[in-house]
Amino acid sequence: MTTPPNLLHVRLRNSRLTGPLLDTPEAVVGWFGAVQAQDYHAARWGIGQRVRKLGDGDAQEAYAQGRILRTHILRPTWHFVLPEDIRWMLALTAPRVRAAMAYQDRLQELDARVYRKSNAAIARALADGEHLTRDELAQALNRAGIVASGTRLAHLVIRAELDGLIVSGQPRGKQHTYAHLEQRVPAAKARTRDEALAELARRYFTSHGPAETRDFAWWSGLTSADARAGIELAKAALRRQMVDGKTYWLGLSKTTPALRAPKIHLLPNYDEYLVAFQDHALFLDPAVRPRARKLYDLVSRHVITRNGMLIGGWRPVRSGRRVELELETLTPLTRREADLLDAEAERYRRFLGVELAAGSRR
Repeated sequence: MTTPPNLLHVRLRNSRLTGPLLDTPEAVVGWFGAVQAQDYHAARWGIGQRVRKLGDGDAQEAYAQGRILRTHILRPTWHFVLPEDIRWMLALTAPRVRAAMAYQDRLQELDARVYRKSNAAIARALADGEHLTRDELAQALNRAGIVASGTRLAHLVIRAELDGLIVSGQPRGKQHTYAHLEQRVPAAKARTRDEALAELARRYFTSHGPAETRDFAWWSGLTSADARAGIELAKAALRRQMVDGKTYWLGLSKTTPALRAPKIHLLPNYDEYLVAFQDHALFLDPAVRPRARKLYDLVSRHVITRNGMLIGGWRPVRSGRRVELELETLTPLTRREADLLDAEAERYRRFLGVELAAGSRR
């Protein structure tokens, strides 16, 4: 039987925060299946935590070259995904995302007719391999007689993503662009719906487990019935564990050594280690619970973890080639833990390729 602290140690290893690291940004994205990435800068550090000798420039290059893509694909938010996975994953999850957006669609007076017209206008604008910014897409939509600004523009663009029309393009300076998916992404083998359900379940529980069925449903945006079906279809690649009377699923690997020394991590907001679960109670260190804010507020911040549990938050403040880290811990650290926190700050500095300001503090 796995106790809750050990459960987090297994999650740390399966999330690739401890144990063997991976070789490339695309290996990390493929391991998880999809990596939440609405904060583009922070999500790159989430990848960097899990890759040998990765700098921020390497992560940006993988994105610019289309080796990893950024789009709306699970819940109605940004995710990184691999080119070979985007089509089957969209086919599986996009209907649920569209349904989740239906109420706001009605408020914005968006219906099937408008979306057909907007998709056609976007397709024309991106013909011949064009990569356009969101503002440029808005101009194309306005020329087609479609009001495109604010929330309405966001919905028009997201719908084009969900319909498999557009995907992230080559950045233009600091601006993101969109490209025609069929021109940007090589053809890949299609999957049946059952194959897609099984593959998504296998990747989720292998990279995030031990996790419950409800966690998979939350992360994927699928119905509870589909989540259960995915587990059943992937059962040969999964194993079950009982923890405090609850059923958890994870991959077949059983090699998770106990933590022999403290582990401190500076995790970005919405990191897959934290955000991919419906219940975050296990992540909160009992020592900080009385001083902690709401769990959602903690998970949505950059966080400091000790042995997989949240013990504080952090914030980078950049100035040119220097960065200052504002660190807040809600429980005392041992000298060893303080040294490990300093080492994590130095690791983040190396990832960015900047100087760590002398004022960085706890």
